[in-house]
Amino acid sequence: MNPETRRIRIFDSTLRDGEQSPGCSMNLADKLLVLEHLEALGVDVVEAGFAASSPGDFEAVQALARAAKKTTIASLARCRKADIDRAWEAVKDAAHPRIHVFIATSPLHMECKLRMTPDQVAAAASECVAYARSLCQDVEFSLEDCSRSERPFIYRVVAAAIEAGATTVNMPDTVGFSMPEEYEALFRDVLANVPAASSVVLSCHCHNDLGLAVANSLAAVRGGATQVECCLNGIGERAGNASLEEIVMALKTRHSFFEADTGIDTTRIYAASKCVCSVTGQKLQANKAVVGENAFAHEAGIHQHGVLANPLTYEIMTPESIGLPRSKMVLGKHSGKHAFSQRLVDLGFRIDDEARVDELFSKFKILADRKKTVSDADIEALARHSREVDAPERLTLDRFSVVASDVITPMGTVRLKFDGKLVEKVGTGDGPVNACYTAIREIAGLPDARLEVYNLTAVDGGMDAQCEATVKVSNNGRTYRGSGVSTDIVEASIRAYIQALNFALAGGDAPPAAPFDHPQRGDTGVH
Repeated sequence: MNPETRRIRIFDSTLRDGEQSPGCSMNLADKLLVLEHLEALGVDVVEAGFAASSPGDFEAVQALARAAKKTTIASLARCRKADIDRAWEAVKDAAHPRIHVFIATSPLHMECKLRMTPDQVAAAASECVAYARSLCQDVEFSLEDCSRSERPFIYRVVAAAIEAGATTVNMPDTVGFSMPEEYEALFRDVLANVPAASSVVLSCHCHNDLGLAVANSLAAVRGGATQVECCLNGIGERAGNASLEEIVMALKTRHSFFEADTGIDTTRIYAASKCVCSVTGQKLQANKAVVGENAFAHEAGIHQHGVLANPLTYEIMTPESIGLPRSKMVLGKHSGKHAFSQRLVDLGFRIDDEARVDELFSKFKILADRKKTVSDADIEALARHSREVDAPERLTLDRFSVVASDVITPMGTVRLKFDGKLVEKVGTGDGPVNACYTAIREIAGLPDARLEVYNLTAVDGGMDAQCEATVKVSNNGRTYRGSGVSTDIVEASIRAYIQALNFALAGGDAPPAAPFDHPQRGDTGVH
């Protein structure tokens, strides 16, 4: 690295701020899988959650802290000693723990939300940072709504937090209000007016309400920030957070402009992005920068001609640089296990269990008999949906049949194994999927289970394409997610529903995909 090149730390909040995005909640198995990908990427800090928000969130943060091998694990905490104690209890077993304390500093937030005077806020910040530092050597302090705070007060609070022991100071654009020039100036002004600011890590955390989260984050780097807080796929509250993959690839692609590097292994980006899509059930827009389906697609003839002559004509980065192989062997029913295993590796899946590889290969063969060619998207779907889930599979599909018509009531006959015993029921509904769900609900003995979200998408193109179904089911005030894939849309839908109901049957024994639950919802939007 050039001596003048700055090292930018990547702080990932996918498991905290990202999970607060509507529809993006994750259970513990999901979070552990995402953590694996974040560590493989080389992320410096993972914000694992808000330990004080609920017992479930505490348990998840604690499990992630114990599972992390090399990355720093942080828990968010309000400027309250009870929150800080809870955060420390959750992260103390991590190899590298961090407590992340925050309080709002804008006039609007102090008056309307906190109902505190500036003097009270400054005192609380100093006192709570000092308390956190007495427990943990790595303390981050955030000035919530900093971009709408008054400069003299920002300088005062930043200086007080550093004096109290903060090792990182975050100045977030909590509501996506700033313009890049303004946000860059904020960092320059703090460095110029708070002498101690140059001795700590200055961090940025931007929201995308005006579509400027990445632009503002990069402007902060230009202004002196040495940590960027972001989320995979840009998920997060409201319009989302700054996108990890866009920031990292911007710094890599325009290295000579920013003169800054990250420690990210960019070849792991594609797999990590796909993982988050899988565990949240949230699809990417086709034209999403870096990781969208069309990010490296060229349809216009003149573009295709240019790329064939020299990829640099229309590609400023290569598919390989994010872990997306350009050259692809066609896989079909005659392909062997070695070729299949290699494709899994190329697509970013690290599967050490040979039995699981054999199981996947068997499913691949079944799929290849149904389709002429199995695409990379098909293989990704198989690999994602074969991973172990938290809940025991009390319900498994044995067989089903449907009658679909616009002249008679649709019917679905479903036979399931329920705790090892075959049970068959017939259901009716306004379509074949609805009819099957009625039958499954009756077999499971969950009459109050309510389908909240149902999505069905094609994994790739063609009449023989696999489809992927994702559902969210509520039962007794809790929400559970399920997903399934098949070339048959009804089968995919059934498998997704069964997976969700398996979680519901496990009840409190399995972490549900529940919405973020915090006693003061408005207080959770630190950034």
